[in-house]
Amino acid sequence: MGLMDKHAIIEKNATLLLVGSLLVVTVGGIVEIAPLFYLDNTIEKVEGMRPYSPLELAGRNIYVREGCYLCHSQMIRPFRDEVERYGHYSLAAESMYDHPFQWGSKRTGPDLARVGNRYSNEWHVQHLMDPRSVVPESIMPRYAFLKDAPIEVKDFSTHLVANARVGVPYSDEMIAHANADLMVQADPNADASGVEKRYPKAEVGDLDGNPQQVTEMDALVAYLQMLGTLVDFKTYDDAAGYR
Repeated sequence: MGLMDKHAIIEKNATLLLVGSLLVVTVGGIVEIAPLFYLDNTIEKVEGMRPYSPLELAGRNIYVREGCYLCHSQMIRPFRDEVERYGHYSLAAESMYDHPFQWGSKRTGPDLARVGNRYSNEWHVQHLMDPRSVVPESIMPRYAFLKDAPIEVKDFSTHLVANARVGVPYSDEMIAHANADLMVQADPNADASGVEKRYPKAEVGDLDGNPQQVTEMDALVAYLQMLGTLVDFKTYDDAAGYR
């Protein structure tokens, strides 16, 4: 009896086929899952990654609230066309402090994983207020109301505490200064040295063009300007031999 004849026996017997399928799935599952029990963390830590500043976190909350993730993913896949258009492919560590992460799978608009520092603050404000004034073919809705919506700060430290409880490494100092840091980061007249020390590479100063108040526009621009800026990908490219 040949191998194909034996295979036919299994195909014609529902019970054997079910048992065989369960056996294959079980072995495959054990091979995939068992090693994870011996790892403390499956995400390799990357130099430069830090928690969001309070203003960036507020901006991220607005980003999620307004459904921006429905049209803009934040995950560059390791394919040539994606890397050439958007930049270095996304690393898992870049989303390690995201709850929930914003990878997504749909791109009505471009991927935003590397949008930080690609455009000026003024461009982002204009784009959010009137998208077609800078991108004529855009179908993005207007978010001009963000510029007139002041940030409401009751006790923003609770947001940091909640994130700390799920593993984001906010220190006691960060939590204690949360409310002040939120306002100082977007105040051009304030001393932002503490914010810059606690949150390296944070965008500080007047972000929305209105230094008189800190708005939701300030927060969203702060979040967008941080995306993709924390990791020095040149070290990865050099190590891999890409120049």
